[in-house]
Amino acid sequence: MRPAPGEVLHFSEDPTITRFVPHVAATARQPEAYVWAVDHDQAPAYWFPRDCPRAMTWTTPDTTPDDRAWLGPHRVHAIEYGWLRRLQAVTLYAYRFDAAAFRPFGDAAHVATGPVDPLGPPERVGDLLDLHEQSGIELRLLPDLWPFWDDVTHRTLGFSGIRLRNARPAP
Repeated sequence: MRPAPGEVLHFSEDPTITRFVPHVAATARQPEAYVWAVDHDQAPAYWFPRDCPRAMTWTTPDTTPDDRAWLGPHRVHAIEYGWLRRLQAVTLYAYRFDAAAFRPFGDAAHVATGPVDPLGPPERVGDLLDLHEQSGIELRLLPDLWPFWDDVTHRTLGFSGIRLRNARPAP
């Protein structure tokens, strides 16, 4: 599930949203109100239950041969074993938007500062494990994320962590 050219997506477990109004998220680091969405390349980072902690890594042009060999596939997502059943059971929806209503925000997101209406009804995303497999993204199940996260963040790889505050406590 990825956006078509000229579109961005917002993923949600709520299929009843008809209009998205900018708001300041409880976890926001900035005071401005936004509607958040992602593009084609960032969509896989949201193929998870909303609160699921995940560590993601990928190769970049600056990744060393040793780090490429350590990583294996081009992109890896890691979650804790305790989240697998929720990943398998969640019903996730994608809302499509015209990308023209959004502007890039950082390296990973797009934001709108005014209300936006989806291009149509939300689409059921489907089997999240299948999406990872079909996209060639390895999904790793770990007892806890912290050793993997610590390793990834000290390499020449690209990385992102989402909802890490929900991970098991670091050892």
